[in-house]
Amino acid sequence: MNPSALKGQSIAIWGYGREGRAALQYLRTRLPGQPLTVFCNASEADEIAALGDAGIVCRSEPGGDDLAAFDVVVKSPGISKYRPEALTAQAKGTRFIGGTALWFAAHPDARTVCVTATKGKSTVSALIAHLLRSAGKRTALVGNIGTPLLETMDWTEQPEFWVIEMSSYQTFEAVRPEVAMMLNFYPEHLDWHGSLQAYFEDKSALITKSQARHVVLNDEAPRVAALADGLEAEVHWFNTNDGWHAKGHTLCRGDTAVLDLRELPMPGQHNAGNVCAALTAIDALGLDAVALAPAAKHFRPLPHRLQSLGEKNGIRYVNDSISTTPFASIAALGCFTAQPVAILVGGYDRGLDWDAFAEYVAVHPPKAIIAMGQNGARIAECLRGINTPGFHLSEAADLSDAVQQAQQALPEGGVVLLSPGAPSFGVYADYVARGRHFAELAGFDPNAISKIPGLGLG
Repeated sequence: MNPSALKGQSIAIWGYGREGRAALQYLRTRLPGQPLTVFCNASEADEIAALGDAGIVCRSEPGGDDLAAFDVVVKSPGISKYRPEALTAQAKGTRFIGGTALWFAAHPDARTVCVTATKGKSTVSALIAHLLRSAGKRTALVGNIGTPLLETMDWTEQPEFWVIEMSSYQTFEAVRPEVAMMLNFYPEHLDWHGSLQAYFEDKSALITKSQARHVVLNDEAPRVAALADGLEAEVHWFNTNDGWHAKGHTLCRGDTAVLDLRELPMPGQHNAGNVCAALTAIDALGLDAVALAPAAKHFRPLPHRLQSLGEKNGIRYVNDSISTTPFASIAALGCFTAQPVAILVGGYDRGLDWDAFAEYVAVHPPKAIIAMGQNGARIAECLRGINTPGFHLSEAADLSDAVQQAQQALPEGGVVLLSPGAPSFGVYADYVARGRHFAELAGFDPNAISKIPGLGLG
């Protein structure tokens, strides 16, 4: 929806986090003087009042009838489109849009690579941007990874390529990307989507509804691979013998060995798949991925994703705070099979099943598992069902207690691994705050670990 289509419409902004602030700036710049309403909390209303714009009215949390009074509501991604008040207003004719839709309407000819997945989308997005920049291409790394699309609307310098990370809250608003990618799918965000099926449909809308010219899919993810059926787009596969795949420690494209994976800065088999996905996207753009592959050796891994903080008193600390599903915790453990590991799991309880994690650690036991957070007791109960666990199991009151217990469980050294498999809600503002606290508890500078390399235009 272009700004001209919004002229004269009654418009509200719902949510005033970073996305909401970007939406207000965008609308006010393009629709000067047009009345705008912002639904926000009291402290945010004070912040808006300080702008001195008499055309902006602030209101508290809306009900369905409040939203229905507007022609258009620009909704922040974190607010579920399935909330009853949103459904009520939509049924009465209110149109809900987000910053993603506004951005795509303003950039119909942009060369875009849109990346989504339950896990790995940030790493793959950043790696694609890194590879494109290594090829001398001016590239923007934006979206869910940290720079809202609306914050780029007034950039004076435009990139040749846009690499856009997309959450399932945004994917259904993408329009005709040059490359659309879906890497994997696991249960998550069920509180926002309401059901696993709705989550899958919203997530996969990037593939099935965006009218992408090229689609990149994971051949080892059956539910994702099945999306190829009936697509008009050209489909490019990774984790397949005909395309980019890992064979032992070797990165291959078809039958050609290209790179030793042990030279890359990202550990784990899942990261080998991430590299394959990124190189497949480079192929889809028509660039020489084989020639660019060695540049992956110089990629700086993202913070809070299996981030090695360093050693203290013979113990290594690894921050995987971004881990919000049990499957992510499994992948993290798989990177440290040769070392004694104490893993910290648990956080906000979204009701996810931990049986797969229990099955994994029954076969590949770490040194210790410390359960914490709202779902810590439930995780511990699940793990106590293992007949011969082979690991020390305990429960902790909080992250500080969990770190202390992990240190005590590793007298001979090893790795303390924060890979919670659960969100941070209720205790921390986000996974970044959780990871920073972990770093502080381990004796490291939290200010030195959180910057995302390559974010923005480069």
